[in-house]
Amino acid sequence: MKILITGGAGFIGSAVIRHLIKDTDHSLCNIDKLTYAGNLESLNDVTQSDRYLFKQIDICDHEGVKGVFDSFKPDAVMHLAAESHVDRSIENPREFIDTNIIGTYTLLSVAKAYYEELPSNKKEGFLFHHISTDEVYGDLPSDPSVLFTEETSYAPSSPYSASKASSDHLVRAWQRTYGLPTIVTNCSNNYGPYHFPEKLVPHMILNAIAGKPLPVYGDGSQIRDWLYVDDHARALVKVLESGNSGKTYNIGGHNEVKNIDVVKTLCTLLEELASELKPDGVESYSDLISFVTDRPGHDLRYAIDASKIGKDLGWTPQETFESGMRKTVEWYLQNKEWCNRVLSGEYRLERKGLT
Repeated sequence: MKILITGGAGFIGSAVIRHLIKDTDHSLCNIDKLTYAGNLESLNDVTQSDRYLFKQIDICDHEGVKGVFDSFKPDAVMHLAAESHVDRSIENPREFIDTNIIGTYTLLSVAKAYYEELPSNKKEGFLFHHISTDEVYGDLPSDPSVLFTEETSYAPSSPYSASKASSDHLVRAWQRTYGLPTIVTNCSNNYGPYHFPEKLVPHMILNAIAGKPLPVYGDGSQIRDWLYVDDHARALVKVLESGNSGKTYNIGGHNEVKNIDVVKTLCTLLEELASELKPDGVESYSDLISFVTDRPGHDLRYAIDASKIGKDLGWTPQETFESGMRKTVEWYLQNKEWCNRVLSGEYRLERKGLT
């Protein structure tokens, strides 16, 4: 296939591209605005491939997006471009409305016109795959038997999740109203290499080795389902290749863990792998843990029932929580130059999103 990928310089998008180039024969065009979280260095391993093409384009730019559709002529779209950090959405929701809602509308409008002009033999295989989040479902009770399924009602809590919920609804509306073949996937918390350090896992790793406090929101009892990013990339490509139009698939890591336990796990791994980096006067990395004011509107628990994608498409995660976290810590310790360059811009590990 020829696959048009939006947001391919981001965390999940770059993992998808690395997987596609290394493990499949598909060709792809990556369009990315290159905001603060977009990093072409995350694609250094694949940029020399003759199956890879990059265009710096804002998905809100109708003519720019149309030009790529007209020249590249994709067989499928994987839409990953999004503003994604909850804290930033609390601080500046407008950017999330623009990119996640207006940007998705722009892509759908161009894709619809493009699809309608395809010959019948090309129409049959075309697919618009929209990648979303489990945060659209809102909060879960503490009862471990209650999980997000593909039929769970939407109840987003933050400006970020509300904008993603809106984009999900737009994608499904374009299928039902206009007949555009679409699939929606909703994933749990991703972690792994090349993650921009505003998110919990890389933030804690980099703060720890810099001897800075490890800020845990509230009492750290919030529960998330942790999904290694390369497992997610495999799932997304599996959905694109084998999923059926009109379907929704939830993708989770089968790893419900409290935030405080994630931080303690990272501290234990750093004790083993980077004890020599421990700052003077700090006996244990866990001594750096600091409890701070909770995020406004913070959801307590997310947990995904990923049985449908396992049953229908045969996907299951390869990494456990323990193996994935170890790989992640090792990667950040081995790629300090990447981290230093990422932190040379306007973001310096400070907190966002306090009202």
